[in-house]
Amino acid sequence: MSVSLVEVPLHQVAHARAGDKGNRLNISLVAYNPELWPWLMEQVTEAVVLAGFAGRSPSGVKRYVLPQLRAMNFVIDDVLEGGVNRSLALDRHGKTLSYLLLSLTVRVPAQLLTR
Repeated sequence: MSVSLVEVPLHQVAHARAGDKGNRLNISLVAYNPELWPWLMEQVTEAVVLAGFAGRSPSGVKRYVLPQLRAMNFVIDDVLEGGVNRSLALDRHGKTLSYLLLSLTVRVPAQLLTR
């Protein structure tokens, strides 16, 4: 049996929360459907997230896996233009940067999108 894959924005299959400490951004990513977990684990890697945030010049990304929660936590360094006390950005805390992560695309089985 062949699996039909579709490409979707990450926000269609997962949700995220973001926080910050200084110039470090912390984003959690949680799959809506536990069956999507293996697909997200395979595709949403440190390298992919680093590339997705390239426009903000991060120095590194570390992924922490939380399998019992079907979640991942990404720590992204040097991405907040110096942090709350130094940045001139409107969103100095980086709270809205979870949407940058959620704009990335993943390929998942079409039948898992209807559940």
